[in-house]
Amino acid sequence: MSSQVILVVTPPLLPTLDELVDEARGYLAAAEAVSTRRNYATDWRAFVAWCAAHGVTPLPAEPEVVALYLTDYARTHKASTVVRRAIGIAKAHRRAGLLSPTEHDSVRLVLAGIRRSKGMAPDQKSPLLTDDVVALVDTCDPGSLAGARDRALLLVGFMGAFRRSELVALDVEDMEDRPEGLALNLRRSKVDQEGHGRRKVLVYGSAPTTCPVIALRAWLARTGITEGPVFRPVDRHGRLGARRLSGEAVADVVKRAAHAAGLDPRFFAGHSLRAGHVTQAKRNDATDLEVMSQTHHRSAESIAGYVREADLFRHTSAKRLGL
Repeated sequence: MSSQVILVVTPPLLPTLDELVDEARGYLAAAEAVSTRRNYATDWRAFVAWCAAHGVTPLPAEPEVVALYLTDYARTHKASTVVRRAIGIAKAHRRAGLLSPTEHDSVRLVLAGIRRSKGMAPDQKSPLLTDDVVALVDTCDPGSLAGARDRALLLVGFMGAFRRSELVALDVEDMEDRPEGLALNLRRSKVDQEGHGRRKVLVYGSAPTTCPVIALRAWLARTGITEGPVFRPVDRHGRLGARRLSGEAVADVVKRAAHAAGLDPRFFAGHSLRAGHVTQAKRNDATDLEVMSQTHHRSAESIAGYVREADLFRHTSAKRLGL
């Protein structure tokens, strides 16, 4: 008699609807940066508080109520901030399955009037050019751990044209040694929210004291960091932290070094390094393609403002007056 072997194949367990709902919520949360969600939540709480103070309903809100709120808010804030508040109100209504009152003509026209009256010019910080960065680096205490970190952060941020979020997101694993310097892999950035990955380069500087590659390697060697976040907090006792440095801390480093170098810290922040890279590169006749390959701007129009700043004193009839 021949024996037969019967194989019983168990079908894979299908996810429950509740499990799929949880996963979908996770994807929805990942659609926006944490900082963006935090800002919109803050905007919504402010609107709810204003409605409570005036005895009106925030959800659903009447278009006339939103128009009056934005008018009130515009009395003391920039147009760009008012627009962001309107977006926060719209998102809260859509999440609740409601039509947004910001789509109503009364709100749209009020916003248009605010933008036209107050202007939408961005409040940009001043760029830090090469001489400025050298001056800032000179203020970093070479004998302290914080000084070594700040030196590396300033030089890497400037040469790499990093956004501060990109700078603090760097991990040791993202660094590749090359004969010309370092290739840095950006896992995610403002213009790459889906995480396809982009690359920046650091080349050797002309002097050891201002070379980003040397400064970065010196910081890692001194701290013994071999994996994980590159830039980390250092407390007032000189002890190294394990977590990632925050974007706000980058701005603090820039402001502190600017003040020590005799510059007004109010005019500088983390973006000053990136803006300075573009401005200095264009002054030194870098092509748009060269700049965009490092900054990852999507078009030449995106760097037009920096180009105008770079050429401000180069191409002007003011030098032709003979005064």
